Amino acid sequence: MVRINVSPSDPAEEHPTIGLIGMGAMGAMYANHLSRAGWKKICVCDLPDKFDSLKLQYAGVPGITVYPDGHAVSRISDFIMYSVEAEYIDRVVSQYGPSTKVGAIVSGQTSVKAPEKHAFENYLPPDVHIVSLHSLHGPTVSPEGQPLVLIQHRAPDSSLHLVESIFRCFGSRFVYLTYEDHDLVTANVQAVTHAAFLTMGTAWASQRAYPWEQGQYVGGIETVKVNIMLRIYANKWHVYAGLAILNPSARVQIDQYASSATALFKLMLAGDEQGLRTRVYKAREQVFATVEAERAPIFLTEDVLDQFTIGGNPKLNGSPTGTPPSNSHLALLAMVDCWAHLQIQPFDHLDLAATPIFRMWIGVAEYLFRSLDRLDSAIRSAVYDVTHRSDDLEFVIAARGWSQCVSFGSLELYKRRFLETASFFESRFEEASAIGSEMIKAISQS
Repeated sequence: MVRINVSPSDPAEEHPTIGLIGMGAMGAMYANHLSRAGWKKICVCDLPDKFDSLKLQYAGVPGITVYPDGHAVSRISDFIMYSVEAEYIDRVVSQYGPSTKVGAIVSGQTSVKAPEKHAFENYLPPDVHIVSLHSLHGPTVSPEGQPLVLIQHRAPDSSLHLVESIFRCFGSRFVYLTYEDHDLVTANVQAVTHAAFLTMGTAWASQRAYPWEQGQYVGGIETVKVNIMLRIYANKWHVYAGLAILNPSARVQIDQYASSATALFKLMLAGDEQGLRTRVYKAREQVFATVEAERAPIFLTEDVLDQFTIGGNPKLNGSPTGTPPSNSHLALLAMVDCWAHLQIQPFDHLDLAATPIFRMWIGVAEYLFRSLDRLDSAIRSAVYDVTHRSDDLEFVIAARGWSQCVSFGSLELYKRRFLETASFFESRFEEASAIGSEMIKAISQS
């Protein structure tokens, strides 16, 4: 029996056998971090037809042994993690779950837990334990300091403590939730945030131009928008599709975001400055009024963020050095309006389970809304400055399009819409990935 306080520094014969089923980006991230930490018995597998290539990939990697399939991994592992897409979790667990070793701990690294819970309860033998998890960050972000959700669903405390011991080497911050709370929190933290950036990308792609290369969306807040949008579209489509379509709470929020963007845009078209200000200020009061005044703001200075602008620092490239160009910031206005209508308090989730992207997005929202000068400038720009009006129109159309896509519940439709937009920005992904990682690191340390 494995000691619950075992560590990588203990003799190899005392180590738990750690099984990873699914070696995509997140599975590989887990395997590599566990190997570097010094765990000696890591068993991994992917689809059977990837067995040979996976063996070559991990040949000589300390502690990692590649197996042909999930049956082989499940029979010998003390801890098993399924790292497969949410849409496939039912099928994969039904196939390999019955082979689970007696007394083993089973986990899943899916972003939506409802399908995972159903699969585990239906296909795992009753004599195994369930302690699920979810790293709230992508595979290219260091797990150190990031939230790692642990769900003690069907297991004694000893099983939870063993899982904590295995993953203490990540340096992540453990967050303890139920399956149901996980899906609600991740919907609040991720669903609308992703929808906002997916919408920006689709709107800009529809105009067949990179606006930041034409003097628009450069510096400060715009730097965050552009970098995160490119980072999301450079990722795998299924990462976002499962969260949006398979999580019922997410559908409601994405629909409200589209409704908020539409309602605000109508006030802009009507030239109703007072109506727009009233609605925006009401949302500001509901979302930000209860935030503790002494809490340090998330957002970095514009001078710091300018270092992460795609194409280089705008102040070094002849761009304006004063106040950034006026902008309605419709994406941000709609975000806070959406939070207010759904009575979501984003700061409640900030310390609990904030992803790096959510932390940045709430940071720029706070930066805009906590300054009446910046907020009033955005409102006046929204009503009287038509410079970005065509962009705002495309944004509203894209927001409604994404909302409809999610409401149809079609993963294939989501995939097509995502990949069509991603193809337009593909040539900018490499630069954005490197710059975005540095920006996330800077903001995470702020």
